[in-house]
Amino acid sequence: MRYQISGKHIDVGNALQTYVQEELGTVVSKYAERPTDANIIFSKNGAEFVCESTVHLSTGLTASAKAHAHEIYAAFDGACSKMEKQLRRYKRRLKDHHRERAEPVELLQASSYILASDHEDEDSEPETLQPMIVAEMETQIPSLSVGEAVMQMELAGAPVLVFRNEGKDGLNVVYRRDDGNIGWIDPQN
Repeated sequence: MRYQISGKHIDVGNALQTYVQEELGTVVSKYAERPTDANIIFSKNGAEFVCESTVHLSTGLTASAKAHAHEIYAAFDGACSKMEKQLRRYKRRLKDHHRERAEPVELLQASSYILASDHEDEDSEPETLQPMIVAEMETQIPSLSVGEAVMQMELAGAPVLVFRNEGKDGLNVVYRRDDGNIGWIDPQN
């Protein structure tokens, strides 16, 4: 597995890098077959250290976790334990998914935009109906079954996931509802 361990305005020493590689490698190899790469970013927020970890699996799925603590090692341990809990919860499905799928998940390229929010008064009318684009990025839309999409959304800790439905070849959306259930949008083609 390839590791990219970096810090935002923090020097990440060799001892921490070795610790991260050993601990995360143990957790991921225990629950997921053939992880491809891991990205771990350390930052500081006030008096606390923040650790964001993302692991890409060979099946195309991604698991991510974030934790913060007053010590940098404790922040990583928190993120690592969250990652372990997610992977443990989906271990059987990850392994079954790997056996059923002969090829990795197909990814479609798409554009992603960040739009400026209006911080104006709620009662005032906007000057134009066109939103202001703050950033434009490339993103990937995976080709998954509905069950795999729900699992990917849970693993990534995302509130919503847009995916191409393998069964119908159309774009679908799964999202976490306010009542805790999962919603699925399947438009008519």
